[in-house]
Amino acid sequence: MSDPILASGREGVAPKVSKISEAVIRIAGNSQDGIQAIGGFLARLAGRSAQEVMTFMTIPSTISGGPSIFQVRIGSGEVLSAGDDADVLLAFYQHSYEEHIGSLKQGGIVLYDSDHVEPNAEWQQQYHHVGVPISSLTIEAIGGTAKDKGKNIFALGLVARIFDLDVAKLEALVSERFGGKDASVLNNALAAFRAGYNHSLGDVLETFRFVESQGKNRNQVVMNGNESLAYGLIAAGVRFGAAYPITPWSDVMEILRRELPKYGGTFVQCEDEIAAISMANGASFAGRVAVTGSSGPGISLKMESLGWAVMAEVPLVVIDVQRGGPSTGLPTQVEQSDLNLACFGSHGDAPRVVLAPAGVEDCFYTAIEAVNIARRYNVPVFVLSDQAIATRIEAFAEPDLERICQDISPDLTPVADYKPYDLSSPDGVTPRVVPGTPILSGRYPIAGGLEHDELGHPTGSPELHTQMTAKRRKKLQALAATLPTPKVNGPTEGNLLLVGWGSTQGPIREAVDRARAAGNSVSALHIKYLNPLPPGLENIFSGFNAVRVVELNDEGLYGYGQLAGLLRARYCDPKIRGYNKTDGLTWKVKEILERAKADVNAALRKH
Repeated sequence: MSDPILASGREGVAPKVSKISEAVIRIAGNSQDGIQAIGGFLARLAGRSAQEVMTFMTIPSTISGGPSIFQVRIGSGEVLSAGDDADVLLAFYQHSYEEHIGSLKQGGIVLYDSDHVEPNAEWQQQYHHVGVPISSLTIEAIGGTAKDKGKNIFALGLVARIFDLDVAKLEALVSERFGGKDASVLNNALAAFRAGYNHSLGDVLETFRFVESQGKNRNQVVMNGNESLAYGLIAAGVRFGAAYPITPWSDVMEILRRELPKYGGTFVQCEDEIAAISMANGASFAGRVAVTGSSGPGISLKMESLGWAVMAEVPLVVIDVQRGGPSTGLPTQVEQSDLNLACFGSHGDAPRVVLAPAGVEDCFYTAIEAVNIARRYNVPVFVLSDQAIATRIEAFAEPDLERICQDISPDLTPVADYKPYDLSSPDGVTPRVVPGTPILSGRYPIAGGLEHDELGHPTGSPELHTQMTAKRRKKLQALAATLPTPKVNGPTEGNLLLVGWGSTQGPIREAVDRARAAGNSVSALHIKYLNPLPPGLENIFSGFNAVRVVELNDEGLYGYGQLAGLLRARYCDPKIRGYNKTDGLTWKVKEILERAKADVNAALRKH
């Protein structure tokens, strides 16, 4: 956004209207104030206006609540991250003002509640301050009995005025949000919004208006990552799930529990995580891919039963919405520290597939892909999301549901004979015949957690255990051969290749774009298939002097994180190292650029 400019302030002179292509708005207050609601309204408005949008939020992990932020970046072109620095800071309290004023761009706007904030004289020289008694004006607008509970909606009206937003669409969003409540709740919300929108800001600021969106002709949907995962699973044909609630996975569970019955499905909240995955295993064995999910602590508990799914070769989808650890760690903050757990968590040799969506849209399609891989190879498939993707709101092209939605009901056509663990298949894959299918030979198989022969009967044979272990391994090797080699963003040769996975994609791409614009030899690679790895990576790595894996986990004992460790083990390439951090926040573009600059300078000093 262009730097805000003070208007003339002369009586009767309207503020200047500036066209902008994007803006970053940070809202800071307490979690009880509906901070996320304001950001959500802005994000969904952007989606309905065919604009790009990406959000970032932090919430306290304690029940009593506490300081919270919601940052939304709205753009008429491509938006890759939630933005490093804000153009506008909306601060509800003194702590919100003091702790987040540093997030503003020089000359940015701080819109603050003058009932609770005393501005700093020095900062008033650096940033444009607009004080509005938000709390008291909200009470005045909707009545004293409401106290200031509608102040977030009043503030939404102020922001709508500054950015000349579509009032009719915003009021429609407010009506959708509160329409199911008592009529007085909706009336108060609309009254607060209109009071904020109509409040005079003293003609001290210019008004901003977004230029026409590049994607104006496409139909968009707006949702967060957890919603996208849930609806992707439904589109994939999943009709049974079982889980236990835990932040930040619980939203997926709640959506499935609400929506699956509409499609003839069921979701069960179990007494614990062990019961949940065991129930999902049973449903998958019965003939249809089931889903279970959790975050790190719950995934740890699921590992024994996951081994049963590997041994019995049952298709299963496991969603892990990662958060900071270890133990209960950082329940409401982001980390990518469950990769090793997803790949190697079970005892024994228990190969499983691990996928990581890069964003909200990718969550939808990755959920479908996970179901299809599980069905094709009869394996458990992990989907590694994280807290940043789970709570992030994005707008993306509406999926073609008529083409995408699939029915995965079991085929009960009689078969002549069936060996569920047939060793004759070169790729280790045996097509499933589900329980209830007539087997004309009369030889019905069994399934269990013990090592078995081709019909599932328990065995302690050294030869059979070796063959069955190889069979389970070959399936992932067969999958790996079909995976696409990821494309490099930028030239395929250069000084530095930044590698990422999961929610790091956007900031890495933006960092590379900036670095290349400044004349630096930097490219990026994003890896979605984490176990097995896709083919051709070694050829890509060979084109660069240095490879750095950008991850949200610890650098470990030797200076690289979990994906970097997998890549070093696979390719024995010492130039693969890591950029790591564990502050519970997403990567900022400038943080990545600072690490890259330090890397380049260190290399120059050596030479």
